[in-house]
Amino acid sequence: MPPRWPRKPDRNDPDYRKLDDRMNFAVHVATFAVFNSGLWFFHNLKQTDWQWLPIFTFSWLALLLCHLIYISVIADYSNTPPKST
Repeated sequence: MPPRWPRKPDRNDPDYRKLDDRMNFAVHVATFAVFNSGLWFFHNLKQTDWQWLPIFTFSWLALLLCHLIYISVIADYSNTPPKST
């Protein structure tokens, strides 16, 4: 069951921004897992010589780690002041 938000979703809400960033990270991890497991499966199944596959996997993994560091350490989820019009 998807998570329920108790109030109207708003990107200005710091709790909502934090949850949204973590859900986006989870989608990023799932996409990484699906694509890379499929590529490695076919690489091992056909015994192909894909020299680029380890570089691709480790590059994407490095991006995932950067994403994780950003949402857990760098991102500022404090209240944002209202924008002037």
